[in-house]
Amino acid sequence: MRNHILASAFALAAALSSPAFARPMTEVDLATLKRVAAPAASPDGRWVVYQMTETEAESYKRSTGLWIVDRNAKDARPVRIADTAGKNETSPAFDKDGILFFLSNASGSDQVWRIDPQAANAAATQVTDAKADVAGFKISPDGTKLLAWGDIPRECTSFGCDAKDKGAQPGPGTGRLYKDGSGFVRHWDQWETPGTYSRPFVFDLAGGKATAERAIDGGLIGDTPSKPFGDGSELAWGPDSRTVYFTLRKADRGEPTSTNLDIYKVLVDARMPPLNLTEANQATDTLPAPSPDGKWLAYAAMARAGYESDRQVLMLRDLATGEARRLTDAWDRSVASIAWAPDGKSLYVTAQDVLDHPVFRVDAASGKVEKLKASNEAFDGNIGDVTPLANGALLYSRNTVLLPTDVYVRDARGKVAQLTNVNAAELAQFDPVKVERLQFAGAGGDKVWGQILKPANAAGGKLPVALLVHGGPQGSFGNAWSTRWNPRLFAQQGYGTITIDFHGSTGYGQAFTDSINKDWGGKPLEDLKLGLAAAGKQDAGIDVTNACALGGSYGGYMMNWIAGNWPDGFKCLVTHAGIFDLRAMSMETEELWFDEWDHGGPWWERTDGEKWNPVNHVDKWKTPTLVITGELDYRVPYYQSIAPYTVLQRRGVPSELLVFPDENHWVLKGANSVQWHQSVFNWLGTYLKK
Repeated sequence: MRNHILASAFALAAALSSPAFARPMTEVDLATLKRVAAPAASPDGRWVVYQMTETEAESYKRSTGLWIVDRNAKDARPVRIADTAGKNETSPAFDKDGILFFLSNASGSDQVWRIDPQAANAAATQVTDAKADVAGFKISPDGTKLLAWGDIPRECTSFGCDAKDKGAQPGPGTGRLYKDGSGFVRHWDQWETPGTYSRPFVFDLAGGKATAERAIDGGLIGDTPSKPFGDGSELAWGPDSRTVYFTLRKADRGEPTSTNLDIYKVLVDARMPPLNLTEANQATDTLPAPSPDGKWLAYAAMARAGYESDRQVLMLRDLATGEARRLTDAWDRSVASIAWAPDGKSLYVTAQDVLDHPVFRVDAASGKVEKLKASNEAFDGNIGDVTPLANGALLYSRNTVLLPTDVYVRDARGKVAQLTNVNAAELAQFDPVKVERLQFAGAGGDKVWGQILKPANAAGGKLPVALLVHGGPQGSFGNAWSTRWNPRLFAQQGYGTITIDFHGSTGYGQAFTDSINKDWGGKPLEDLKLGLAAAGKQDAGIDVTNACALGGSYGGYMMNWIAGNWPDGFKCLVTHAGIFDLRAMSMETEELWFDEWDHGGPWWERTDGEKWNPVNHVDKWKTPTLVITGELDYRVPYYQSIAPYTVLQRRGVPSELLVFPDENHWVLKGANSVQWHQSVFNWLGTYLKK
């Protein structure tokens, strides 16, 4: 352990000495603020480890390391642990004896390492030495086995090998050949290699080393965790340390149209194929979580095949009888994470709820749902990484629309203690921002929510407005921090920043989410119009007639739709990775289930496919527009952005095109993020701050 005190943690002196109105937060600040993730607790709850990513201000080079805090220590301060200069350490996890396991690339590839956090001057040692990179892992409850996963060719019986089958490259040239039934051709931001999947293996652990690995997928063809966003929550050890549960969607001809994720059960020490526990359900089943006594399997399930945003109901399966019941069927919220209480009598789940993402306790017998509260602050906003500790305490991460992620503990009485404050010194430098919630009657008279953010120290006069439209469209611009579309950052530039959770957003019941189906340009546009007007009435300090609108993905679609259907609404638009031609999109995107569910099947089966198609209204385009895209975006391919830019240029509408050759649907690299924001802020300033 290298005993370096976290420089910015608990920087009270810096905060107290900062001027009341120091300066606005900038795009450079957003790119370089520290990023906390993946908190883990030792079995006794004494030690908490988390990963933190730091960004160099000059080069924007990022590195991730591990930090540990002793909860028993007075005035505990996080310190760095298991650090190797110039390398990354991530994904901390403890075994039953309190030994810390983690991923590191110190050996030249991503492998599992370990360290004893209580041993004086302990050094980290390498656990796995596999040919392939380890993408993630879990230690068995008894500490004798290691479950690991990574991208491994099907023909490999070990964790990586020199595959003879080159997948899509069968000849001497560079051409890729994809055959009928091979599943995805490309996915998210990369071309697929047929025959290579994210596969689970189990290693034996002895003397701190992993040996005798064997694949446990039993010949199943597909990815576990699922791609591109699946993680360790899709795999779980049973308490017997023999059973593994994992989530997989079969990679076959139907993969691009299938949301049929299933949960499999496998005995790692028996020569038996995995058993599909959820075969009867053709929709998504995921997040397997066995009970502490091994009698029950909790998981989340959707009901409608082909719909990625259906409600995820908390299920409970009797592992002896196979009987499953819908534990939260009467609760109109969608379960996002699952964790059992140590006594097995209840479960903790998170779910989007209006503008927040709180924690709920679910009684395992009755299914009664209780929203947890706290006796002090720091239990609102966006809560994740929930880990039950002894004596009814909860370890969790939290962020809000104003604050980036930190780590907290809530005790059984509801008292919250903040364990980290990694950006305290930086945040103390920024001007304060005021947030107020917006509620109004939207389309059809339905209640719709939003937020208004603006500088708390705004001078006299009305502020120009930036209307941010979220993507998804089944999502939310709620009380959560973002490293990409950050409402606080827009407000810090001197804008009244408005977000609206239009029809189709999550956290308001499944019917509200479903209401956008086959109505992309209908109720959502009406909500935006009504919401902008309501915001102007609620806050006299903003000028909704001097506004620009911005959005990415579906939000980008809405910019293209607004251009032809609300052409006098805004001084300028910013469309990032926006859908321009629904007909082309239906055959160019990779995850077809999303497009086909929202619009009524493949293009040739739609009865009104052109109804909400922005391309049909380009004759009315006149609003100055900044168009942004990434060349590696295969969700909304970049030609969906080239086309509207061409239209704007041909019509003589002031317009610019920003293309990132090394970004996908999102802009993730530090320097690119700074360039993105500078381009956007310059565009807004040109039309709103003349």
